[in-house]
Amino acid sequence: MMSVITIEPTITPRRRAFTPEDRIFVSIGLYGALTLAIAVPLALMFLWSIADGWSPPLVVPEHYTTARWAGILGDTSLIRAAINSILIAIVVTFLTAAIALPTAWAMARFPFRLKRLVEIFILAPIIIPGLVVAVGIGQVFLLFGLAYSVTGVILVQIVGTLPLMIRLMTAALETIPDDLIHAARSLGAGTVGIVLHIILPLAVPGLLAGGLMSFIGSFEEFDKSFIVGAPVVETLPIKLYMYLDPYSMQLPLASIVSFILLLPALVVFIIAGRILRDDLMAAGMGKI
Repeated sequence: MMSVITIEPTITPRRRAFTPEDRIFVSIGLYGALTLAIAVPLALMFLWSIADGWSPPLVVPEHYTTARWAGILGDTSLIRAAINSILIAIVVTFLTAAIALPTAWAMARFPFRLKRLVEIFILAPIIIPGLVVAVGIGQVFLLFGLAYSVTGVILVQIVGTLPLMIRLMTAALETIPDDLIHAARSLGAGTVGIVLHIILPLAVPGLLAGGLMSFIGSFEEFDKSFIVGAPVVETLPIKLYMYLDPYSMQLPLASIVSFILLLPALVVFIIAGRILRDDLMAAGMGKI
């Protein structure tokens, strides 16, 4: 007689779902990680900025002073660096948007061969280390007389901000229905009218997202600006680097400049969280 072999189906264990009792452990882990990653460094920076002498084995400073804050906020060179950073970031943001819009429209609406390769080429400036890009571009700018100038710093920063703007704009423009554009054309709208009354209004979320990210990227950009512009063109990140010089490190002053650099990023991300859609940011960040 032939024996019958029965094979029992394997049951894949199901993932345990979170229960209300798990919330306390998840909250402790989440807030503990945020404390270690954000709160503790910020607290140490603040203590360094107001410490009047702080050396081991002291856990916290014994004496405090606000004289450094008053002195550095009245420093004309720091104010000039802050103005340079703000003006350069504004110009970089507008130029990046102007360049990215037609490029993103082509990437979103027109299929063509080697499109994947073009997307990778667009991302190359953020894939390659910034210092490598800065050294290469710096050599070219020296030949064209753009090194050590505000124009050169603006152009080299656009190289870093353009890829992210194109990604976000592409994600926004892909959501515009073709039927809407065809309907506008059938009603007599020209190319300029379609761009002004349909494409640009619907692309505003992508423009805002890319603009905010470009502003922060330009405001806090260091390596490219340092290679191309320093010491003639000073921005806040370059000023921070000078305070962190290993031969004359000034941690209290560097902490104050770090707080000044942090403020625009904090404001921008608060604005982004209130006016931008999460799905747009996710689509832009995840699209390759």
